Amino acid sequence: MKTVPDDAPAAPTADRVPTSVPVSAGIVCALVGFTSSFAVVLAGLRAVGASPAQAASGLVAVSIAMGAASVLLSWRTRMPITCAWSTPGAALLVSIGAVAGGWPAAVGAFAVCAVLLVATGLWPALARLVTRIPPAVAQAMLAGVLLPLCIAPVTALADDPPVIAPVLLTWVVLLALRPRWAVPGAFVAALAVIAVTLIGHDDVPPPSAWIPHLELTAPALTPQALTGIALPLYIVTMAAQNIPGVAVLGGFGYRAPWRAALSTTGLGSLLGTVFGGHAINLAAISAALAAGPDAGPDPARRWVAGVSTGVAYLGLGLVSTGLCAAVLAAPAGLVQAVAGVALLGAFAGACAGALAAESDRIPAAVTLVVAASGTTLVGIGAAFWALAAGVVAHRLLRPSTREKPTDAAAGNDTTGNDTAGNDIGK
Repeated sequence: MKTVPDDAPAAPTADRVPTSVPVSAGIVCALVGFTSSFAVVLAGLRAVGASPAQAASGLVAVSIAMGAASVLLSWRTRMPITCAWSTPGAALLVSIGAVAGGWPAAVGAFAVCAVLLVATGLWPALARLVTRIPPAVAQAMLAGVLLPLCIAPVTALADDPPVIAPVLLTWVVLLALRPRWAVPGAFVAALAVIAVTLIGHDDVPPPSAWIPHLELTAPALTPQALTGIALPLYIVTMAAQNIPGVAVLGGFGYRAPWRAALSTTGLGSLLGTVFGGHAINLAAISAALAAGPDAGPDPARRWVAGVSTGVAYLGLGLVSTGLCAAVLAAPAGLVQAVAGVALLGAFAGACAGALAAESDRIPAAVTLVVAASGTTLVGIGAAFWALAAGVVAHRLLRPSTREKPTDAAAGNDTTGNDTAGNDIGK
């Protein structure tokens, strides 16, 4: 019989793990999520017509909304459910640019998207309708939207090597040594470049620029904004954030409450729209930092990481106005370079998903090319036409095929349990 030596160290138990472990994991989750996509969200809001003050207000709004939603969902469910702003949605806004009606029309489209997110949580049939979009087509649309943004660091480097090179070099070095911190490190390097370039200039943001503020915008509804922003933003947020977010939680053994999560994030998005926020959703990639082993060995205690993530987002929201002022003072191309490296991983994943099956490659290629073209037809942006072209090509080339949604896409976790109709208390 094998015995354990008297002087052997005791096996670690959940009781011996201090609360600081999940708390610190949640703070890391928030820092990585915020700094890795801050430039993308800022660029997206500016692209659809927001002034610097309106973009700063939108950043504060989405930061507060996703922080509050993370705290509420994690506390109520005792699961590490973290929320985030829609990074793919912000990238979509960059590709769309200004629409008829300007910034108020964009805000109106944000509100319609938020209503659709709430309806998806309350009406599972709508979620099933979204999952009927061929996954390869949805991923190809996202890849096409991201492609021009991922090219931006290359063109920016050619235009201004002294400004862009430090950012890209920092990203490459950290990608090799600490991949999790590669994009946040690039963002910090960009801030350092901004600080150096502003020395001795008159356009240095004053201390008052760090005071957070919210600016109301009356939404307007225009057909071009509804088809060009609201619908693509909803589809991208669902396909690239909410559905993968459920899958990530399922991979760590958590049965995500679909109805409660979508209703909460949808309402948070709706409240944030009047202040310029575009959308919040379930976190996908960064969710693993709070739901995985880094947040402690006991899965039942990892909800603390979800709460600390939300609290950290609330704190970051308070400084987002100052960061916005600093980034807007950046040399030309710097923000685009940071956004490009931040989206490179998402682009690679979208391409892999779009081209995985040989039978899907032609419809996916059609979708990607149309989305990447940036073409606007009858006032409607390329993302909508890419989705339409991809669906038509998919049906014509695969008339006898019926796509079956994955477990996660159908609102199920990886254990096969139905999550689509479960409320927060179940």
